[in-house]
Amino acid sequence: MTALSLRALNRALLDRQFLLARTDGTPLDVIGRLVALQAQEPNWPYVGLWSRIHGFAQADLTALVEDRKVVRSALLRSTQHLTTADDFRRLRPLVQPVLDRTAGSSYFTRNRATGHGTGLDAASLVTEGLALLGGRTLPRRELARQLAERHPGHDGRILAGEVELRTPLVHDPATASWGSWGNRSAIAVTPAEAWLGRPVAATGPATAAPTATAAATSAATGDGDAAKELIRRYLAAFGPAGVKDVQAWCGLTRLGEVVAEMGAELRRHTGPGGGDLFDLADAELPDPETPAPVRLLPAFDNVLLGHADRTRIIDEADRPRVMPGSAQVRPTFLVDGRVHGTWSLVAGTLRLTPFRPLRATDRAALDEEAHRLLPFVGGTTVAHDDRPPTT
Repeated sequence: MTALSLRALNRALLDRQFLLARTDGTPLDVIGRLVALQAQEPNWPYVGLWSRIHGFAQADLTALVEDRKVVRSALLRSTQHLTTADDFRRLRPLVQPVLDRTAGSSYFTRNRATGHGTGLDAASLVTEGLALLGGRTLPRRELARQLAERHPGHDGRILAGEVELRTPLVHDPATASWGSWGNRSAIAVTPAEAWLGRPVAATGPATAAPTATAAATSAATGDGDAAKELIRRYLAAFGPAGVKDVQAWCGLTRLGEVVAEMGAELRRHTGPGGGDLFDLADAELPDPETPAPVRLLPAFDNVLLGHADRTRIIDEADRPRVMPGSAQVRPTFLVDGRVHGTWSLVAGTLRLTPFRPLRATDRAALDEEAHRLLPFVGGTTVAHDDRPPTT
């Protein structure tokens, strides 16, 4: 086994994420390579692709969404992701038990147990939600209104959210494409099978949510080694990595059993702390001394969320500044391959906030990259905020 330094892991991650050098690949190919882009708000994946692809334009991704080649839907870790339509059809069944686990939390079950008359069961709720959708696109708030109307005393928004978790729905192009920042109220959803014109073999509604453990076990043995393929795809985009890293990324558990079955297919390494790391046998590792350019990353970028141990790209002391709670992951910028600060866009000003002083050359490179991004995000001015950062 080869012992890998933190810097070696950093450069490998940047290389596989197209952050060590931009790629000439198509947006569809890049999204496929990265498996899925976290998309809590529709604009952020555009910024993530801009930082990875030479000459990327907003219209390039919007066309893929409108052509139904890329979809936005609940996926990894029960959060919204942008992924290719083909990958969505393969991945959603595999991670569906994770979404069911989320839908079985007290936040949702309490709502179904309240109201007038007897409580709602999950299977009936999904059946009713699909009937209201009728294979068409419907604003999420309208689905919520109709569900609340049929079930007085229940919060329709929570009912609609549970339907979206328990059965595959995709967001329509108007709310999955570039638009106003944070316009979640306008989200509209469509049953995935109707939108894609092909079946999505999801687990279907259940009164008791299956466990993520069951998902990993059944996927590895029952549908063409789907969990093994998921691990291969993960390592191609995030490796070398440990079992806990894969599990943190996708939400599944007991993947150590799957990794053990893959045997000689994977190469073993030792991480900086002495733990076992795995990688594809034919994967190449860049020279740890390869220069890493300044990059601006969007909020929720998966390069920050793809591991349980994130020290390969962000210092533990800086994590609260980027992830302050309430499910926030702020936009960041990289200097020498590591998170060095955050940025924001307010009233046309792209404001850069470093966590510590920058060298003059790094500040100049950051300023140049920020000015390149400025017209893409509709900004007018770049400003540096050199005040001491707060959490």
